[in-house]
Amino acid sequence: MATRLVTRRQLLKTGAAGSLALLTAKRSLAQNSSRPPNIVFIMADDMGYADVSCYGRPDLRTPNIDGLAARGVRLLQGYANSAVCTATRVGLITGRYQYRLRVGLEEPLATALPTIGLPPSHPTLPSLLKKAGYATALVGKWHLGTLPNFGPLQSGYEQFFGFRGGAVDYYSHNGTDQKPDLWDNDVPVEHAGYMTQLLGDRAVQVVNAYAKERRPFFVSLHFNAPHWPWEAPGDEAESQRIRNTALAHYDGGSQKTYQRMITELDNQIGRVVGALRSNGLIDNTIVVFTSDNGGERFADTWPFSGRKTELLEGGLRIPAIVSWPAALPQNRTSQQVAISMDWLPTLLAAAGSTPDPAYAADGMNLLPSLRSGAPVPRRLFWRYKANAQRAMRDGDMKYLKIRENTFLFNVADDPMERANLKDRQRDVFERLSKEWLAWNSTMLPEVPDSNTGGNDADRWADHIGLRSTREPDNPTTSESSR
Repeated sequence: MATRLVTRRQLLKTGAAGSLALLTAKRSLAQNSSRPPNIVFIMADDMGYADVSCYGRPDLRTPNIDGLAARGVRLLQGYANSAVCTATRVGLITGRYQYRLRVGLEEPLATALPTIGLPPSHPTLPSLLKKAGYATALVGKWHLGTLPNFGPLQSGYEQFFGFRGGAVDYYSHNGTDQKPDLWDNDVPVEHAGYMTQLLGDRAVQVVNAYAKERRPFFVSLHFNAPHWPWEAPGDEAESQRIRNTALAHYDGGSQKTYQRMITELDNQIGRVVGALRSNGLIDNTIVVFTSDNGGERFADTWPFSGRKTELLEGGLRIPAIVSWPAALPQNRTSQQVAISMDWLPTLLAAAGSTPDPAYAADGMNLLPSLRSGAPVPRRLFWRYKANAQRAMRDGDMKYLKIRENTFLFNVADDPMERANLKDRQRDVFERLSKEWLAWNSTMLPEVPDSNTGGNDADRWADHIGLRSTREPDNPTTSESSR
């Protein structure tokens, strides 16, 4: 066990520049200024920080995701905007704290709320890129509101293939309400097949079609894997078994099933990258890979504690890789603290555009730090209604509140959040707690009846220990397995 710890920690903290990175650093960005980069943004669902091999998972191989890291920059301090999906997706698509919009208060958004969603009038990453001349497409998960008032086509995407709710069965494509939830634009469709493969198929088709056009393109590929239900390729029998029950089958899944789901996710990413390469687009295409929040039941969140729905590091820390061979170093790691909402200003800057000044971005442009390798200090804030959670990170220090329990951690030295420093560094603790309150006063107040998952989600969280009460001196539910 000790050998594994050392090996994986070295893997996270070191990154060889290599000869490829040296050659990349010598390239002139001016050569590409007349051709804006294509962008493929790949998001996994509920994937833990260490659920891919280049972040340390030892029991599976993810060669295609690892290949993106070898051709780009792997961020070691990537955060999600929230510990659940809808809220993070609001932050991602708007470049702003999700708490500025009513839909961002849903944790997550319930399918039975037809009046709440992402306002079509709000500028988004796809709408701003579309304005800059990009073709835009979403393949996969939306979860930001339902028709007729909300949808991908209403918020800047020119085409959409995927599902609108929070989860679907991988074979029947039924949502959490057991109704079909597969769409081609705004038309419901039926397609036989495993969802991860169907999304990969469509993404490849979109890339091949866009490659024939003259304008640059932005493709969002938002997989549902490895989110429950836990069904891997070949698991049609499991899909049939849970067809008339809740998708979050409490007695389902296994580590092996979860690993196979991630393996298939990696396979489909390889197909999309292959389409870019075969069309001669790989050098001047930005490919981002990340997750919407920390992992849950079978996820590997090493070296952190906590899971999805918790503001502990394991609920917020995510893999984040960006590859752009024409402009960024290759085979590098970065200690830059980053968050989901940073991608809007970052990708707009790469496209030669800027956020709408009437909706100033809360995220930052990561490109200067990614190019130079010099991290910029950050101050980030979170809140989560369940268990009255609050969190703030300032430099290496993190303020955390869970119910009435309060903590101060140095997450650089103590990533598992074990040593509560609030008494040793009382001045820092009091400063951060006051700054959190000041920040929170600028956001929308919490809504008492906003969704925090509903009864099914509460039962599910109880089942895996996410809602257990905590002793005042220990915010975590369990020790790490390592």
